Amino acid sequence: MSNQTVTTQTRTQLRGAWAGEIDAARRARSTGDERAEWTHLERAHILSQPFAGPHVRTHFAMCAAAFRRRDRQELVGQLFRIVVAAPGSITGKYPVGNTGGADVSAFAPMPIPDDLQALLPANTAEAS
Repeated sequence: MSNQTVTTQTRTQLRGAWAGEIDAARRARSTGDERAEWTHLERAHILSQPFAGPHVRTHFAMCAAAFRRRDRQELVGQLFRIVVAAPGSITGKYPVGNTGGADVSAFAPMPIPDDLQALLPANTAEAS
């Protein structure tokens, strides 16, 4: 990964895209579309990883979704991820592209969706 400087504009764009995904998840939840809600939360997770606050808030939203679905495995997985999210973001030690759900390893990097790649700096750990 490159050591590029992350601009304020890049941070602003990332945070805006993250907020858009969180809003889309809320809209999907309001219509009862659990699948779309989760997809938007996964995308929000990818975008939030460089930022401790949004990263933790995304895991809280995922935890709430798991609670509403009564998905115990996901709920437990999210509780663990809530604890490790901020330190991972602050230190830059997080699996880039990971979708954040308990159905994948909390430590496994994953491919970033094409439309999100343009928003993420080459070394997303520098966006913090």
